[in-house]
Amino acid sequence: MSPVSVPATPEAAARPPLWLVLDACVLMSSILRPLLLEMAQAGWFRPVWSERIGLEWRRNAARIWGVAPEVLEAEWQAMCRRFPQADAGEVSAYETGLHYSDPKDRHVIAAGLASRARAGLQIAPQVRVLTWNLKDFNRSELRRQDLTVWDPDRQLAAWAAQDRLRMLASLATVPAHARALGRDEPLSTTLRRERLFRTGRLLASDLDS
Repeated sequence: MSPVSVPATPEAAARPPLWLVLDACVLMSSILRPLLLEMAQAGWFRPVWSERIGLEWRRNAARIWGVAPEVLEAEWQAMCRRFPQADAGEVSAYETGLHYSDPKDRHVIAAGLASRARAGLQIAPQVRVLTWNLKDFNRSELRRQDLTVWDPDRQLAAWAAQDRLRMLASLATVPAHARALGRDEPLSTTLRRERLFRTGRLLASDLDS
């Protein structure tokens, strides 16, 4: 499947901007991380993170995947330069009042709250936590803060339902990321490996063509 440049629809442009807080567990994937950053660059959403999220990702990637800390630090700095508005800054004050989500993940919610508060936009963005650890986030608590929490498969599938051609164009870069990991495999296989089952089913008729 060759890359295709597809512009955003007028309907998508009319929606409030979507800001995604990228949890460390999402950044751990060497498929999802570059895919999401490419999609952010293309205007699908604005990424949000904090130094604490970055530190957690770097620490876990070094421990689990055996990646040299200096390599991860360089990549983190490159991400921050690429998206200078993504850093939520100091977020600890925004953890106050959060009681029902897992204490170790309240800083992720706080990053979304801090970014929205400091932006001061007239049209409030949709702020959503993107994570695989849904059980650690209390949905009622997030709703009271006007936040939501989704996993990556649900988010990608929602985008695919909204704009199938544009989603396929974004996914066209995934095989190259897989080959960089030594995986010369069909796109459908990579999506299953990444637990993107709903997305794969939704786009099945167009994958690997």
